[in-house]
Amino acid sequence: MNYSRFLTATSLARRPNPIRTTVEIMSRAPRTLISLAPGSPNPKLFPFKSAAFTVENVATIQLEEEMIERALQYSPSYGQGQMDLCITSGCQDGLCKAFEMLINPGDTILVNEPLFPGTLYAMKPLGGNIINVPSDEYGIIPEGLKKILSQWKPEDSKDPTKKTPKFLYTVPNGNNPTGNSLTGDRKKEIYELARKYDFLIIEDDPYYFLQFNKPWEPTFLSMDVDGRVIRADTFSKVVSSGLRVGFMTGPKTLIERIVLHTQVSSLHPCTLSQLMILQLLTQWGEEGFLAHVDRTINFYKNQRDLMLAAADKWLCDLAEWHVPKAGMFLWIKVKGISDTKELIEKKAIEREVLLVPGNGFYIDASIPSSFFRASFSLVTPAQMDTAFQRLAQLIKESV
Repeated sequence: MNYSRFLTATSLARRPNPIRTTVEIMSRAPRTLISLAPGSPNPKLFPFKSAAFTVENVATIQLEEEMIERALQYSPSYGQGQMDLCITSGCQDGLCKAFEMLINPGDTILVNEPLFPGTLYAMKPLGGNIINVPSDEYGIIPEGLKKILSQWKPEDSKDPTKKTPKFLYTVPNGNNPTGNSLTGDRKKEIYELARKYDFLIIEDDPYYFLQFNKPWEPTFLSMDVDGRVIRADTFSKVVSSGLRVGFMTGPKTLIERIVLHTQVSSLHPCTLSQLMILQLLTQWGEEGFLAHVDRTINFYKNQRDLMLAAADKWLCDLAEWHVPKAGMFLWIKVKGISDTKELIEKKAIEREVLLVPGNGFYIDASIPSSFFRASFSLVTPAQMDTAFQRLAQLIKESV
């Protein structure tokens, strides 16, 4: 594919960072090379000489002097091949770079709101024309996408003046805030529409490993035969959010551009975090990692069920919701209240209940929303029960 029409003028103007180029040269050079080029500190002067990490049900991870030097030093972080990989400082960081790469002012971008505010804030300043695609508890509705696309002809994608959609951004599993998950059949329909109208798909999947029902649905990336899917993953939800390690997979041409965008901001993701995860996965192996994922899923699924039970107990006549198939959120619509902002931001807080009103998850945050988001990741069953009991009383007083 010719990807040049998908790239912004800013992205096309990017050139490899000379510091990164030097690092790459040194990584391939023989030990006899004498270099006065890089500005890297001498790791022999680092005070840390070793490190040990104790992991549940796993032998201690030991980083001896040579490895701890590597961990505390700058390090390149992307691979080779037709489908390339970029390690980022968290999933959102990589997405921001992808948006910078793709969005020119006036470009047509497809999303399915409500969605994570951080994503909206990363997109909106770039000046794209963001269009919402209808969705339900099973994710994007293909017929709704077809209706939006019907204002163009497939051949219009070859004409830049037609402003056909450049990409579709979606969180296919456990969307924040709705918990909605796309079915495999819908993904196939959406992918075929992407082929027909020649747009990219950005598959942001931070909750992939928090899907509650097996077998898991196939990813957009697994369906990709054209090289039109950019996939974002993260270890934040199942290993550690604090380590800030995510990764993006996609066509080599596009991933190389994302790398260039990262070189003018973070330059190097945290090497220690990368090595910690690498050593952990090496010791676990695939079987150990998936066993950990299963334990994590069981915890969140139990938390979801406990929150659903509390909602059924206190809110069944006052609100409505869908059962989330993945993730850590319950998206609740209050009956009889068109805007939950005051209810959640003022009245609930006065009753010592903290939730998130729905309006912030939309392209236009000024439009009233009857929804709010509740997270079940940290609260106890008793806290869920008390919170929804207080909220129920507030709703009754407000309707």
